[in-house]
Amino acid sequence: MELKELQERVDAWIKEYGVRYFDELTNTAVLMEEVGEVARVMARRYGEQSFKEGERDNLAEELGDVLWVIACLANQTGVDLTEAMEANFAKKTARDEKRHKNNPKIARHS
Repeated sequence: MELKELQERVDAWIKEYGVRYFDELTNTAVLMEEVGEVARVMARRYGEQSFKEGERDNLAEELGDVLWVIACLANQTGVDLTEAMEANFAKKTARDEKRHKNNPKIARHS
């Protein structure tokens, strides 16, 4: 699925099933909540914590929730995620073209 299609499908779902978008501030808070759920799974899957009884190792689901809310916020604020990501690639390439390749902290772990 392309980013444009993601934004369109989220918008259609909101209009059909969600009644309306939550306001931007609420969706920002929801995004933070969803990112926290990703962090919880990561801490248990890759960190030193273990899953509590009843918790699931559902990283894909949690990442999907984060992406959903990002699409909501983009739709609400008029951001084209494709354009935003193209600009982000250009920015990172201009800034970091050699930076990471010359970083001995990264090289020693490859």
